[in-house]
Amino acid sequence: MSFSLPDFRRKWSCRGYMSAGAAMVTAAAGLLLLAERAEARKYPAPLDIFNLGAPKPRATVRAARIPLPKPRPEEAPKASDEGAAQADGKPSPDKPSPDKPSADKPAEVAPPPEKQASACRLALTEEVAIAPSIPDIRGPGACGGEDLVRLEAIVLPDKRKVTVKPAAILRCTMASALADWVRKDMAPLATSLGSAVSELDNFDSFECRGRNRVAGAMLSEHGKANAIDIRAVKLANGQSIGLTDRTTSREVRERVLHSVCTRFSTVLGPGSDWYHEDHIHLDLVQRRNDYRICQWNVWDPLPQVAPLLPAERPEEAPPREVAAKPEAKEGADDGGAETPPAPANKPAADGNKARSHQPATKKRR
Repeated sequence: MSFSLPDFRRKWSCRGYMSAGAAMVTAAAGLLLLAERAEARKYPAPLDIFNLGAPKPRATVRAARIPLPKPRPEEAPKASDEGAAQADGKPSPDKPSPDKPSADKPAEVAPPPEKQASACRLALTEEVAIAPSIPDIRGPGACGGEDLVRLEAIVLPDKRKVTVKPAAILRCTMASALADWVRKDMAPLATSLGSAVSELDNFDSFECRGRNRVAGAMLSEHGKANAIDIRAVKLANGQSIGLTDRTTSREVRERVLHSVCTRFSTVLGPGSDWYHEDHIHLDLVQRRNDYRICQWNVWDPLPQVAPLLPAERPEEAPPREVAAKPEAKEGADDGGAETPPAPANKPAADGNKARSHQPATKKRR
């Protein structure tokens, strides 16, 4: 490169005061400043608290050493032996067993343990009732429950079965109480009537609804599978004990009333409200201080109303003339000879007097 004085003056012009000596001084000052900066990089400034002025030295890059596999031990089986072991189905000693998790592979999550049977479920055997367990029900709101069974029949002590029609979905405790009632109370009652219990008329059991099926009402015990409605108990001889039938013996209905009120915490029947006039409601709701409700009025039989019209005369009845002759004969024996009929020209008073001595024929009402 070639520099000329005019070019130098044009580039570093300072209104005529700049000279070649001043330019050399400026260049020397610049080199001195660069040297000071290079020297300052070695030693941080005393006021540089965060060490921002001096750049950090870079770490030395070293080559990573890749570890080599360990040599195969002499006692290890050969590759041909491993293949034969895998063909036989035997796991290799070097490889982990599929049943045992390895260190690299995490162990599989074990399934949750099976739900243990309750004490009620263990006591409600096939010798007491045919009641298979069903899964828990989780309905809307608080409907449903746990430890549920499907009560299909009740087994009596003499091995006879009392069919529940239709089968009732109940909690185990409710099904057990119902089975005890039939076995210990209704079976002796049927025996006193000369027969045996054969069927239980189930009107309603589990149903997710409010009380008395009223919209917005409190949840019924039927919605918790803790109640049952019964209309009748049928016997083997064809007789039916209608629990609310007024033609059924009052004594029988009172015996049923005392038995259910002893075993169940709620009994609703005729007289409680008009929702239970044709069936009996039973449940095992828990109340404070073991409070019980038994509202069932055993009504008297309906009175027999006399017919408004007289009954028809039977065909085998004798004619009215023949039936009146014996009565006339008896009247003649009591009063002596028959009184001759009054003449037609006699006064009315005599006619009434004579008519009073005639035997009256028996009229049918």
